[in-house]
Amino acid sequence: MGTQHVVTMLPGEGTGPEICEAVRLIIDASGVNIKWEYEDIGLDCLEKHGTLLPDKTIQNIAKNKVALKGPTTTPIGTGHKSANVTLRKVFDLYANVRPAKLIPVLKRPWDKIDIINFRENTEDSYAAIEHMVSDEVAQCLKVITWPGSYRIADFAFKWAKANGRKKIFCVHKANIMKMTDGLFLDAFREVAKKYTDIESGDIIVDNCCMQLVRNPAQFDCLVLPNLYGDILTDLCAGLVGGLGFAPGANVGDGCAIFEAVHGSAPKYAGMKKVNPSAVLVSGIMMLRWLKEEAAAARIEKAMFAVLDERKHVTYDVGGTAKTDEYAQAIVDKMHAKA
Repeated sequence: MGTQHVVTMLPGEGTGPEICEAVRLIIDASGVNIKWEYEDIGLDCLEKHGTLLPDKTIQNIAKNKVALKGPTTTPIGTGHKSANVTLRKVFDLYANVRPAKLIPVLKRPWDKIDIINFRENTEDSYAAIEHMVSDEVAQCLKVITWPGSYRIADFAFKWAKANGRKKIFCVHKANIMKMTDGLFLDAFREVAKKYTDIESGDIIVDNCCMQLVRNPAQFDCLVLPNLYGDILTDLCAGLVGGLGFAPGANVGDGCAIFEAVHGSAPKYAGMKKVNPSAVLVSGIMMLRWLKEEAAAARIEKAMFAVLDERKHVTYDVGGTAKTDEYAQAIVDKMHAKA
């Protein structure tokens, strides 16, 4: 085994623990040397710690600089603030990287989709600045800054250059929100001047939605403000097979947290029914972040093979396998090809 990596594991709640256990089994079987340190996050740790995000969890992530996270639940309308949003703010995880790549064995209407979405992760209307103006009027502030817009654009261009990407579009609504989205677009254009070898352009968000549905293969990389990014990345996930295969990474200058983007599905908790692929593909992203390409490729190849055979797949892709049975099939496939 090579260099040991110490990674914080955040199982989350609902189906999160069983999903993360399945993913840990697969990653450990890939030959990579990882020491997992488990910490609590989400609604299930409220009673134990009095908070969604305990100080001990924050300290462990700060020490290790990398974490793999299972799904958590955010109350709708009332209740506690999202643990995810809090994590992003605490560690200034300003870049949400959401690939949407067509898995060959999953039959879709398109021949090719391979999009990297770069969502600004700390500003926009997600800055959580809301108040009641009166009993009948609520107000939310949309906050866009030049530094925040510039750094997500620069992050996207650097990532694109390092990974052989050729084209980046900025998604906006600057025709209506001329100051906020206009500032985001201006920062993008300023950054683009430094990367003349990468084609750049911009597209209005509603047109982008239509174009994604009609011809997703035309897009390579998209840079988006927070709210549009949240919506369009789920749209892209739907194009390639659903949230069950949608990975994500929240990245800052000194820390990265990899996670699935689907919910915790509490009604399925303990049933070992849910597809762990989204957390698994996020784990593959994490391995590549850790420069463990061989292990990442080994897992990816085995996962594709198991999906192609359809003998040990979960219900969402037409099978009857349990979460752990699907995971074991991937492990067996890795060993068979070793």
